[in-house]
Amino acid sequence: MASIKPSVPKGTRDFSPAEMAKRNFIFDTIKSVFRKYGYQQIETPAMENLSTLNGKYGDEGDKLMFKILNSGDYLSKVKPEKLTAADSNGLVAYISEKALRYDLTVPFARYVVQHQNDITFPFKRFQVQPVWRADRPQKGRYREFYQCDADVVGSDSLLNEAEFVQIYDEALSKLGLKVFTIKINNRKILSGIAEVINKSDSIIDLTVAIDKLDKIGLDGVTAELITKGFTEDDIEKLKPVILLQGSNIEKLASLREALATSATGLKGCDEIETVLNFINAAPLQKATLELDITLARGLNYYTGAIFEVKTNEVQMGSIGGGGRYDDLTGMFGLKNLAGAGISFGADRIYDVMEELNLFPTEAVQSTKALICCFDKDAEAYAWPLLQQLRAQDIKAELYPAGAKIKKQMDYANNKQIAYTILIGSEEIESGQLAFKNMITGEQQKLTAGEIIKALKQA
Repeated sequence: MASIKPSVPKGTRDFSPAEMAKRNFIFDTIKSVFRKYGYQQIETPAMENLSTLNGKYGDEGDKLMFKILNSGDYLSKVKPEKLTAADSNGLVAYISEKALRYDLTVPFARYVVQHQNDITFPFKRFQVQPVWRADRPQKGRYREFYQCDADVVGSDSLLNEAEFVQIYDEALSKLGLKVFTIKINNRKILSGIAEVINKSDSIIDLTVAIDKLDKIGLDGVTAELITKGFTEDDIEKLKPVILLQGSNIEKLASLREALATSATGLKGCDEIETVLNFINAAPLQKATLELDITLARGLNYYTGAIFEVKTNEVQMGSIGGGGRYDDLTGMFGLKNLAGAGISFGADRIYDVMEELNLFPTEAVQSTKALICCFDKDAEAYAWPLLQQLRAQDIKAELYPAGAKIKKQMDYANNKQIAYTILIGSEEIESGQLAFKNMITGEQQKLTAGEIIKALKQA
């Protein structure tokens, strides 16, 4: 058999034990904040029916969906013509009935509808699972990545939006980020802007274009809007709104003036002001909350608030985002159920923390103490001590006898084990064990009880 060069698909990765320790530090920190705010964890399947996902993310999102080819022995008796279909261009494609989930929000909406009789509303759930997108891999962008979502359905209170801001602030502050911005906008404001230039039927084209302002600039946005049927006069009216300056309060005042003829737009301003008032009454730890009218996020399902989080310490795309999607469950037959949610981009947060060296030592320390033995007698002596350490919830290992001490110490260094306990015939006879701090190099003779006390205090 020819040898196969081992590899993984582009845009996916293996994770080493050290990397998994860091990832779990991120997940555990975020989960702890979710639980603090009353959110409960659920999980949904990696694949969903294609009908569940199609049309929920806009044209661009649908193109990035990983569809699953129908296959398996159960198809062996199906006629070939029933397995393929021709598209609008006459190209034959294999039929797909399922797809890997693109995000966690749409599967959550499906979950709510399917289990509505078992749920107590408002229902606050969080979910930490991988999603898949057929995107072009690059720094901070993968084809398989984890999302950490928190959503609430069954409540239209803007208190939820204010708490989302607090969740972002608290979780990212706990992870060690010091300078980051939570951007907020409202879909109703964007709809109001479309109304005042008589382009309500082109709201999606408008939002998709202005969402790219920071990437392609005003000239690029203008060019894209022109191709979508917007006139030069429309764009001149848009410019003062798109290029808003000043504080959040000043921006709101300018928006109210520009949207004076749009009841929808003014309602969006009111909602933003309510969230700002909540936050002003409970100041944030590290985050800056910024009203950004260019924040549009092209996803079709947002109906109210829109969020995006960016770090100002590292060149990186958004590390979080979300918004309100009041009738998303209506797509599955459950109408008029208010909903809102946010997501943490765990993989990008990992890259940011790695670049800034924010992971604490204990986050990657799998074992706290390693017992090193000179011979089999020392191994037998060490075995009860190992049980005592673990009984005290001290992460400990016993290196099997037979290896040279240097190899055992190298093992401790490679695993970043902070302490070693060396046992030989002399230590067995005296009861004084060699206890070494692998970080400082300090070594002392202590009894087993003293070592346990020192490790618990360390």
